[in-house]
Amino acid sequence: MKASEVHNMSDGELTQEEQRLRRQHYDLRSQAVTEKLENPNLLSGVRRDIARILTERRRRELQESA
Repeated sequence: MKASEVHNMSDGELTQEEQRLRRQHYDLRSQAVTEKLENPNLLSGVRRDIARILTERRRRELQESA
């Protein structure tokens, strides 16, 4: 997911996407413990996507308060 995609999402879409990514992150972490991951880079990619979403939410929050 690119930052430009995150900028274009509505607040509701950001919330849904964050929930989906957190669930995916949980699944990947549990899969890494119990078995071998095919692509271990997915784990860090999901974390970065979550960070992008949280950053965008914070940016919007600061814009509203200014």
